[in-house]
Amino acid sequence: RMGKRRCVPPLEPKLAAGCCGVKKPKLSGSGTHSHANQATTVPGSSSGPLQNHQHTDGNNGRENVSDLTLGPGNSPITRMNPTSGALSPLTRPNGTANSTKNLVVTAEMCCYCFDVLYCHLYGFPQPRLPRFTNDPYPLFVTWKTGRDKRLRGCIGTFSAMNLHSGLREYTLTSALKDSRFPPLTREELPKLFCSVSLLTNFEDASDYLDWEVGIHGIRIEFINEKGVKRTATYLPEVAKEQDWDQIQTIDSLLRKGGFKAPITNDFRKTIKLTRYRSEKVTISYAEYMASRQHCFQNGTLHAPPLYNHYS
Repeated sequence: RMGKRRCVPPLEPKLAAGCCGVKKPKLSGSGTHSHANQATTVPGSSSGPLQNHQHTDGNNGRENVSDLTLGPGNSPITRMNPTSGALSPLTRPNGTANSTKNLVVTAEMCCYCFDVLYCHLYGFPQPRLPRFTNDPYPLFVTWKTGRDKRLRGCIGTFSAMNLHSGLREYTLTSALKDSRFPPLTREELPKLFCSVSLLTNFEDASDYLDWEVGIHGIRIEFINEKGVKRTATYLPEVAKEQDWDQIQTIDSLLRKGGFKAPITNDFRKTIKLTRYRSEKVTISYAEYMASRQHCFQNGTLHAPPLYNHYS
């Protein structure tokens, strides 16, 4: 069953969306239990609580998304963690083919995010615009911290934004304004990891099962028990990392979106589902410092990185 393909998401207000969930034991297919605010552990990382984020519509046009792939810790309202391993082939905004060997996302995008955050925290003027592509994409910026890569902030948007301004905006929004966390500080920089995720290949699914675990991210739209339209999303890697099947993923996403009534198969059939793919790259602060070493002396930044790097 193939859905109708769109290269970009449907036109809608500038929307930040959360794509992560809370790590839970394997969900039962009944979907009758709530997942809100339950501590769980993310696979592949040290144990630690990961709160289910509260998904909100509105919020100045932003919809927060949580990210399971970020590791333990409170998940952000708007998070997305795509993995590049299951991305081929992807589609650029202009519809040209893009393979995993020619991804749009690059490590330099993460370096730019570190530049923006570093300059903000140390009071430097913001860095010059970078040289990587400025094509528009839906995007997410995620911050993780420590050896266990606990989530520290993640916010993004489903509206396509030019990458230069979009990454600059969401770098600071995810680092300083994720309501689940206090703002990032200078002292935390050495322990940080930055991930940039670009979303592609949006398609209208034919029904709530018209997507593949580990391949597609999904965004659902539904009417809750109070008659209010709500949305929620998971990035492609979430269901696979949680070892959920499609029904378990859908039910978890409904709970994430605030649906509190019992979940029936008839209700699942009323869901409007959009599937998408994503590209993601992650670098550590140490890798960032190595890439910018000519801008630093004795561990101290003497000029905003990009003023030197791109001059």
